[in-house]
Amino acid sequence: MKPTSFLEYIEIDYYSSTPKYLQLANSIAKAVRDGRLNRNDTLPSINELNYNFEISRDTAEKAYKHLKSIGILGSVPGKGYYIKSVETMQRFKVFLLFNKLSTHKKLIYDAIVAGLDNQAAIDLYIYNNDFLLFKKLLENAHEDYTHYVIISHFLDGGDDAANEVINKIPKEKLILLDKMVKGIEGEYAAVYENFEQDIFKALEQALQPLSKYQTIKIAFPEHTYHSTEILKGFYSFCTQYAFNYKVVRDIQEEPLNSGEVYITLMENDVVVLIERLLQTDLKIGEEVGIISYNETPLKKIILNGLTTISTDFQKMGEIVAQMVINNRREHVENPFYLTLRASL
Repeated sequence: MKPTSFLEYIEIDYYSSTPKYLQLANSIAKAVRDGRLNRNDTLPSINELNYNFEISRDTAEKAYKHLKSIGILGSVPGKGYYIKSVETMQRFKVFLLFNKLSTHKKLIYDAIVAGLDNQAAIDLYIYNNDFLLFKKLLENAHEDYTHYVIISHFLDGGDDAANEVINKIPKEKLILLDKMVKGIEGEYAAVYENFEQDIFKALEQALQPLSKYQTIKIAFPEHTYHSTEILKGFYSFCTQYAFNYKVVRDIQEEPLNSGEVYITLMENDVVVLIERLLQTDLKIGEEVGIISYNETPLKKIILNGLTTISTDFQKMGEIVAQMVINNRREHVENPFYLTLRASL
């Protein structure tokens, strides 16, 4: 075994939401793939990694354990770690750009990781619905990514300018996720929700339980990253089926009355709504109804079950993984479901 100049191969990006152990492992795998680390080259000890990169022993150990599990590293008791094989499975390097961290985004991320099955190094970045951070992260992205998977949602502005930033990405590397962006040129891939049609069809499927209510209210804050296409579908349904309707900007201040159904998009809003309803004598599922956007495991349990309308987040991630592997550049509308439970 020969010593290697190791420090120059390691990249730890503190803006990235990718766990540091995976960043470390991906850096080593890339060095192997690029021929900068060769078979039988020795690697630093856990203590050396801990000292040079200011990472914990647990982080370093997890990185080496991951590389051993995919066959790149070997170890000799008393001597340390070395490059066991240069036949790395990592064919792809994927830049994931999500608007926020949430239960739903984790489902997408986990499905992408599982679908790529160690064939990709994945860097995850979060821009917190901030367009300027979104732009900065994309402009600073390395040129060696094989794919850019992007969710484009902003709280204030950015929708009109996003296409200028995204159009700089080679279209054969681009996969838009969750939402289509107007003005994107060329042939690219996308897995998207049809927001207007989805809510219309989901409410139509719930027409029978909805018929015992007179008014449908949707909690849609003034400043939100959610698409206004949702409101268009909501208006169309209520008009076609003769329901009274209202857009509620602040669920905390909205009067609660018998005969009403509330649709909540934000997780915080559904919590506030339930807390307020539990302080009244109104019977949920009989006198007032609740429909919550985005399915999560807890919603099966809360109030004996919250009715949800939701896209299939796991399916979305699975489709992305297949697009990466098979170099597909089609546009796929993701499935959307109504799940009826006791709250309606």
